[in-house]
Amino acid sequence: MDWKNIDSEITDFLPDLKNIKSKIPHASLLICSILTLAIIFTFIGFIFYIAYPTFESQGLIGFITGTEWSYEESNYGIWIFIMGTLIVTAMTLVLAVPISVFTAIYLSEFASRKLASRIRPFIELLVGIPSVVYGIFGLYVLEGLFRSHIDPAIDSVLGFIPIFNDVTTKSGEGVLLASTVLAIMILPTVTSITEDAVRSVPSAYRDAAYALGATHWEAISRVVVPSASNGIVTGVVLGMMRAVGETMAIVMLMGNIQVIPTSIFGYGYAMTSKILNDITFYIAEPEPRSALFAIGAVLFALEMLLVGVARVIGGVGGNK
Repeated sequence: MDWKNIDSEITDFLPDLKNIKSKIPHASLLICSILTLAIIFTFIGFIFYIAYPTFESQGLIGFITGTEWSYEESNYGIWIFIMGTLIVTAMTLVLAVPISVFTAIYLSEFASRKLASRIRPFIELLVGIPSVVYGIFGLYVLEGLFRSHIDPAIDSVLGFIPIFNDVTTKSGEGVLLASTVLAIMILPTVTSITEDAVRSVPSAYRDAAYALGATHWEAISRVVVPSASNGIVTGVVLGMMRAVGETMAIVMLMGNIQVIPTSIFGYGYAMTSKILNDITFYIAEPEPRSALFAIGAVLFALEMLLVGVARVIGGVGGNK
């Protein structure tokens, strides 16, 4: 047996074995990425495939702009549901974004490390609470508070403005209650991402602002926040997507009346609520099932549109 030849073959084989081992992580990551994309496109394709008969029969424009929904007459329009979703989402952002951003700025710029480390876990804890629990809290705790105190107080001061007119005096449910609960739900997402974005701004930026005579707040408002604007917009976008796609809390708190809200106290009907309320009864019937999946398809497209608009706005703000 020629041991020298065997040793030479083993020596020649080892570099190839090392090359193979070095390529395994790359191949594994590539496979995971391809699998993730395949799952995403399969999911999207399934939704639009089931929804296509409704788009074909109603027409895409007619389906989006229609205001009547009738299973008996095979007439499907979701404009009321779209407006309900947009209104409650806008109201949620109005309530949540200022609080979240200011909280993030306080934790990153003003609070001591010890205090921030104690506050942060309580904020992050809100992420783990199921949406149905938020709905129950809103329905059994906040609803009475809004009906008896908050709604009448706002109506008495700003009721001469139509959007602040209390049109549901005997109930606390409606857009404002649903938006308030949604604002609590998205607060930890927006706060955490905004805080990370603010902390990531180099300290040299702050030092340069101080050297030019800026106060602490001027350095934050004119240097730190603009520099972190892209990260802040990312947090707002993620919070907005959760608000748009939320179901249980909206079903329990918004009233589920098929009208376009004319006041922040008015009832409404969101797209997700319509899907949840009807899918159990009509999942076995092809035409109604297709119509409900069509709502999901439009909701998906709407979220992508809103994300795109927010990204454009954030990009413009970040470039200034």
